[in-house]
Amino acid sequence: MPKKNLVVKAKELKTNTALFQDLEISIGRIVDESWDEPSGPTPFPSMTDLRDWDLKLLKKYKPFYLPFCDVCCLCTFGKCDLSEDKRGACGLNMAAQQSRIVLLACCIGAATHIAHARHLIEHLIEKHGRNSPIDVGGLDIKIEAPITRLVCGVKPKELKDLEEVLDYCEEQVTQCLSATHTGQEGSNLDFESKAFHAGMVDHIGLEIADLAQISVLGYPKADPEAPLTDLGFGIADVSKPTILVIGHNVPSSVGIIDYMTDKGLLGKVEVVGICCTAHDITRYSSMAKVVGPISWQLRYIRSGLADVIVVDEQCIRADTLEEAQKVKAPVIASSSKNCLGLENRTESEPKEVISELVESRAPGVLILDSEKVGEVAVETAMTVAPKRKKMKIIPEIEEIVAAAQECTSCNECMRACPNNQPIPDAVKAAAKGDLNPLAEILEGCVGCARCDSACPNDAPLHSFMVKAGEKNLVNEKYKMRVGRGAISDVEIREVGGPVVLGEIPGVLAIVGCSNYPHGGAEVAEIAEEFAKRKFIVVTSGCAAMSIATVKDEEGKSLYEKYSGGFEASGILNVGSCVSNSHIAGAAIKIANIFAKRTLRANYEEIADYIHNRVGAVGLAWGAYSQKAASIASGFWRLGVPVIVGPHGSKYRRMLLGRKDKDEDWYVYDARTGDKIYGAPAPGNLFTTAETKEEAMVMIAKLCLRPNDTARGRSKKLTHYIDLHKRLYGVMPDDIHLYIRNKADIPITMKDEITKILEEKHWKERRIPDPTLLPRMIRKVKGE
Repeated sequence: MPKKNLVVKAKELKTNTALFQDLEISIGRIVDESWDEPSGPTPFPSMTDLRDWDLKLLKKYKPFYLPFCDVCCLCTFGKCDLSEDKRGACGLNMAAQQSRIVLLACCIGAATHIAHARHLIEHLIEKHGRNSPIDVGGLDIKIEAPITRLVCGVKPKELKDLEEVLDYCEEQVTQCLSATHTGQEGSNLDFESKAFHAGMVDHIGLEIADLAQISVLGYPKADPEAPLTDLGFGIADVSKPTILVIGHNVPSSVGIIDYMTDKGLLGKVEVVGICCTAHDITRYSSMAKVVGPISWQLRYIRSGLADVIVVDEQCIRADTLEEAQKVKAPVIASSSKNCLGLENRTESEPKEVISELVESRAPGVLILDSEKVGEVAVETAMTVAPKRKKMKIIPEIEEIVAAAQECTSCNECMRACPNNQPIPDAVKAAAKGDLNPLAEILEGCVGCARCDSACPNDAPLHSFMVKAGEKNLVNEKYKMRVGRGAISDVEIREVGGPVVLGEIPGVLAIVGCSNYPHGGAEVAEIAEEFAKRKFIVVTSGCAAMSIATVKDEEGKSLYEKYSGGFEASGILNVGSCVSNSHIAGAAIKIANIFAKRTLRANYEEIADYIHNRVGAVGLAWGAYSQKAASIASGFWRLGVPVIVGPHGSKYRRMLLGRKDKDEDWYVYDARTGDKIYGAPAPGNLFTTAETKEEAMVMIAKLCLRPNDTARGRSKKLTHYIDLHKRLYGVMPDDIHLYIRNKADIPITMKDEITKILEEKHWKERRIPDPTLLPRMIRKVKGE
């Protein structure tokens, strides 16, 4: 628990009995007892306070390792060969080393979000005061910070209340990171438990960051009808000066909008964004627009459409400055975490800095004052735009044809491509004047430009693709609903019962990055498939953008076709990466609001409830970053399964259940204390899917829970069987495991399934009141 002291100082204090000089009084952490809810057993938990719960999950879902190589190179004892049950010089084996890498990734991700929260909250306190109230939904939200309440046992009311929570998060990430040092932790399962802890702490960092910016910056507050915004490569009026913002931390972008507002320049300069800064600036101002996800950075910069590029932090290409120089676009770095080697001009007069940038005496500058960033970015863009004339480095068709004719068919580009795209064949076609194959590759391109680096002829292959798809790109104009923020308590009351009982088949969270195997259209296809099936589909980050990029015959995006409410068939965008906290928060609030489970510092009981009763699953189809790993880890500790796309196997470890091991799937029946077979539900905690078809079948199956009512189980099995038959062509081979009694059988499949049950010598079993916690038996019995 963080040690926060209230320090009172007085130069001189005179009483009737004494005179005190240079008095200093230190008071420990003040506990707010105005909160009616009693505190649970684990306020501000340490790394080991929830270890028993983690081990229960890890007994069901055992780590399955996918190492990149057989050696460890982390210390000077290395390289150490860990193959064939060998141990390294420090004593670690392969399993522990892989779990150690998972913990490292989760610590990096958690530290990134928590540092983001620290900067953002300190900035907002400086600008708006420590007593600014926390308000994420007015009267519709009484539980404003479900994760913070659950983990820390505190109820933040003002910005200053978030500082203590930040202190705790920072301490815990430091503790977790220390366990990865050589000669520290030796158990693979304890590394995994610590990774879960880092993920849980990461979720707190996410929550308090979004709480702060929603409360102070006037973002939509739990609004299912949050406004639609423009998204796409072609959304900007490029006849105007254009500022491109990239990153995740919004203050510098807010500074740009505020400066334009103050100077009457709104509508005279375009502000467009990539990645989560784009989400958050469109939550702040209707004048901002979204270009697209992180994979579109290079194509937009090389197109020359941006006159000034402002970067803050996270998921920004490390070569942004070099690429911007090629098109003579000045760069402003605005975060201490991403300085790009630029001179710090924070204390310089804005006019001096603007002059340097306009006259190309500096390729860019570092400015750590958001208001100054706003002035310099806007004034530079307006002055430099007529000089640049949207200079681009995208080659003309004739240049592409000539370069393609020099291709030696070495295939290095295809070997370098993470998606193994047929680039050599497309280049051969381009040599004959046919650029269509290159344009098709762009649809599934992740924008890494590894093909550029691999080409022995130094051909800018990514730029070839951009040129080939240029006509489609300039016409890209979509609609995305801006981030709505939290899920209201009212919405939770309306759907809590149907979700827990299984009548709403599940909650699907489509989140994460854009490292897709075949482009973002697959994400939209998955979202609509489950919206049609009356699942609740929640989305965020780059995935939320990708979902917007598919239109129907009437030209409508999914956000225009479906409700933005947390309800059956809703498709709702909660916002940026930090807004993922609202997805976890919704599951937590179901346990608290619907089931009346104590929330305050009661993590284990709430996680047990969610794991056994709330049919939720996460899909991070394009996950690539350490942040995605830590976000996923926070869901694992809550017992919520996560699916990643094929590139997700590079996280090196899955958490898989074994449906053939009946002993792993027993739960306590809280009504009787008996141990009852609960079926592999959910069957995995972290797994990868190779294709969108496999992912869709997994999603339906992973929403099964031991607590499902007969009616709910029947509905869920209908979706699982229907998808399995439609996409695989056969009945699932494990359907008998999920039928508890004949009322579970989907009515339209009764004869077919009854025959299967007879062949499997199936026996009826009762539906438990499921829990993994023995103490919950006494609680239900009232002992």
